Amino acid sequence: MPLFMDVHKKAPEGTKAKDVAAAHMADLKTQEKYGVKYINYWIDEKAGKIFCLVDAPDAEAANRVHKEAHGLVADEINPVTQG
Repeated sequence: MPLFMDVHKKAPEGTKAKDVAAAHMADLKTQEKYGVKYINYWIDEKAGKIFCLVDAPDAEAANRVHKEAHGLVADEINPVTQG
């Protein structure tokens, strides 16, 4: 399956690493339904940015997982190749 890096350009005010960890856990509980595997995530608390690496059949499937799991959809979903 293709890999995608999604980018959340501005997390909700006050978002902390523990909040992103909880959202990631919600993704993991939802992902199988859409044939998606969320692999990892990163947060820049100071800038309010979140990045998620996801193995998915397409960008829309990755987006549907976020939408159903917690409602925080990405601003961008970019195809990437692991080096």
